[in-house]
Amino acid sequence: MRIAFVGLGIMGKHMARNLITAGHEVTVFDIVPAAVDELVRAGATPAGSASAAAATSEITITMLPDGPEVQAAILGPEGVLAGAQAGSAIVDMSSISPLVAQKVGAACAGKGIGFLDAPVSGGEPKAADGTLAIMAGGDAALFERVRPVFDVLGASATLTGPVGAGNVTKLANQIMVACNIAAMGEALVLATKAGLDPEVVFNAVKGGLAGSTVLNAKAPMVINRNFKPGFRIKLHQKDLRNALLAAESMKVSLPLTSLVQQALISLMNSGAGDLDHAAIVTWIEQMAGCEVRKPS
Repeated sequence: MRIAFVGLGIMGKHMARNLITAGHEVTVFDIVPAAVDELVRAGATPAGSASAAAATSEITITMLPDGPEVQAAILGPEGVLAGAQAGSAIVDMSSISPLVAQKVGAACAGKGIGFLDAPVSGGEPKAADGTLAIMAGGDAALFERVRPVFDVLGASATLTGPVGAGNVTKLANQIMVACNIAAMGEALVLATKAGLDPEVVFNAVKGGLAGSTVLNAKAPMVINRNFKPGFRIKLHQKDLRNALLAAESMKVSLPLTSLVQQALISLMNSGAGDLDHAAIVTWIEQMAGCEVRKPS
């Protein structure tokens, strides 16, 4: 397929590269020239704007930090919608507010262009190896049309409902991940404070009911003090903010989500916003006066 890819950040650069490797004709655009140059070296065609990238593409994918960036990249004067041809499709794989996704979807429909909101889970490692979990919202026929692209980018792709449903599902995912990391942090801090080796505790519990993908991915990072970002604290805070705003609009109480979001804001204020979200644990460590690490 002829695919445009707009947004070549931590996740997007890997996703675009996987599409190139799979044999698709990929045109790329990003506001950071170095990001475009990196993908051009991998075989992509550069474009001078999001509009130009979309002009000759069957499918345009956007992968951006938040709703304002998505609206600018798709609905702006040099945005995707200004260049996209009737009958083409736009797939926004960013994690944004469901309300923003619905606004963008309505604008696309007004021009005869299909739209899916299809956020992903898995972070940089799964973006790199093409095993993301993709949660899509939109028309079933369009979802099937885009499925070959999803098959390159992810290990699973699920149509969760109409436009906006993909991002509701992603917000649910982000709540579970954040609260899981926080609970893991409390458990490992307790074990370390009691004089136990946190790695032994991790290995003891991971095969039981407490075991999870989050535990397996993040506990070793914490124990090894590796907070190199696969998914940054400031982006997870953004997701929890969107979850709380959506919940407020539906009169849903999310007390645990609210608490973890406050922890993320505190970490951002202390300069930790660009660390991996595994560093949620450091907030708990500070309160306990105990750092999770193997005994010396």
